[in-house]
Amino acid sequence: MTPPVHIAPRRHWAQINEASFIAGMRFLFWVCRTFGRWPFRLLLYPVLAWYVLTQPTARAASSDYLRRVRGFGGLAWIDPGLLGVMRHFAAFAECILDKMLLWGGQVALADIEFFGEKELDDDIASQRGGLMICSHFGNLELCRVLARQQAGLKLTVLVHTKHAHKFNQLLAQLDPESQLNLLQVTEMSPATAMLLNERVARGEFVVIAGDRVPVTSGARTCQARFMGEQAPFPVGPYILASLLQCPVYMLFSMRVGRRSEIHFERLRDAIHLPRKGREQACAALAQDYAARLEHFCLRAPFQWFNFYEFWRSPDMEPTDASR
Repeated sequence: MTPPVHIAPRRHWAQINEASFIAGMRFLFWVCRTFGRWPFRLLLYPVLAWYVLTQPTARAASSDYLRRVRGFGGLAWIDPGLLGVMRHFAAFAECILDKMLLWGGQVALADIEFFGEKELDDDIASQRGGLMICSHFGNLELCRVLARQQAGLKLTVLVHTKHAHKFNQLLAQLDPESQLNLLQVTEMSPATAMLLNERVARGEFVVIAGDRVPVTSGARTCQARFMGEQAPFPVGPYILASLLQCPVYMLFSMRVGRRSEIHFERLRDAIHLPRKGREQACAALAQDYAARLEHFCLRAPFQWFNFYEFWRSPDMEPTDASR
């Protein structure tokens, strides 16, 4: 078991301020668009050094995650110290840059390779909608842009846009259509569930993150083993899937060299949660998801971007998922 790194103060991920990092990325995006990627990288590390030094919570969270990956995966080449943290944040900055370049029309979509899309193509052809469980791993924006170009693939991405408000504003400035398929959901109300059910019935796909606990106090979570230790995962994706009664996919995106990969993996044809044992059923589903997330994190350790105390989220104790 990897010894935990002390992280203080404890804060929910939605309380972490993104403003200073986004301001720096706005400048670096201008540098990249004007002079190219290498000048961007030369200027990146001074910006990252300032950010890492002034953000102790994010710095400690990154170090803790890298320490766990190194110990659990036997990846001795990973440095959980300051250099590794800098590399982790550099990957995050590169991902943000790719998002901005993507919406600015400056990324060749031919450099994207797909895996496991056959079943998804079949569902699209038969106008059968579904649910996709994504993560804060890699670049999800690739799928949102591709959805605009592939006939029949319509995505509604559930987000907590209050947390990412400034970055979403920046994307909207690059391309107003970047906001068209975002739906802000702080908590799942009956009206929201009905709206999503209508969209899935029309053959559309709903995308929801499976690796961050809900923003509302007392929200339901379950425990799943991730990197060798128990961590809280949201039950919302599985409860929503049980309401929608549709195919459920896991969605992972990662950068490999100069190319990007998008992986679609079928989690279930449909999810039925029993009245008795619902908590255990959700935990089993979350464990299947966590195992695949773990697989991709070990493939590309620096591309998972959750810079908060993931294994011990504040005020988010496991609760009965049957409520």
